Amino acid sequence: MNEILTLLNYSFIQRALICGIAISLCAALIGVILVLKNYSMIGHGLGEVGFASLTLAIALGLPPLYISIPLVVIASFIIMFISQRKGESGDITIALVSTGALAIGIIITSVSTGFNVDVANYMFGSILSMTKSDVVISVLMSIVLIGIFIVFYNRLFLITYDETFAKTRGINVTTYQFLISFITAIIVVLGMRMMGTLLISSLIVFPAFIAKGLTKSFKGLVISSGLISVVCFILGIILSFFMNLPTGASIAIVYIVLAVISRCVSKFCRG
Repeated sequence: MNEILTLLNYSFIQRALICGIAISLCAALIGVILVLKNYSMIGHGLGEVGFASLTLAIALGLPPLYISIPLVVIASFIIMFISQRKGESGDITIALVSTGALAIGIIITSVSTGFNVDVANYMFGSILSMTKSDVVISVLMSIVLIGIFIVFYNRLFLITYDETFAKTRGINVTTYQFLISFITAIIVVLGMRMMGTLLISSLIVFPAFIAKGLTKSFKGLVISSGLISVVCFILGIILSFFMNLPTGASIAIVYIVLAVISRCVSKFCRG
């Protein structure tokens, strides 16, 4: 315990905790909707788009967020538009967009600077290297996203469980589908520095997946998912620091272990 308290005295740990908790909460909230609507792979797909936008930003010598945010948001809208208007499966659309983005990112990297430190940090995660400006941006955007979720909570609930009934209540389902895409895109961009583009989907999917085994109500899923996300993030940070492991991978391993334990306990209780 003394070692953990000592750990909190480091400024880079404090920045990581503030950013990580804020981003984890946002990811858990939107993850509930994505998992229930069987759209959970969008996080992985947009992570690949984030990688491509990152390589473009580095090649142009521009701040990554300035390029990543608009490009990932546009990609999320394209995925939603094709899925909604063309009748294509969401998973197929995500696969097409993510594969294309990954190919473009690799080409840009190969003809420009190569896989340098900045690219590696965003691919595999480097939350312990976050600056004060990263903290401010992450926290402010997280507050906005959580506020949007709270304000539109009832409508998001209806859209998640019954789009037809939501339409009969006069809710513009398409608008809120794009709102969900927008929130997901912003979370992916914010989470790239934390988890890396390769593991960002775990931040979105696992909390809701684990929470589904604990409760069936929407409110229960939201609360449980948020708590699980924060606890797993903190445990991942501790594991990363004391075992000298990559932060993003450590958090993902904690999620996996908890998911396996929760499923085993759930089957044992039902048996």
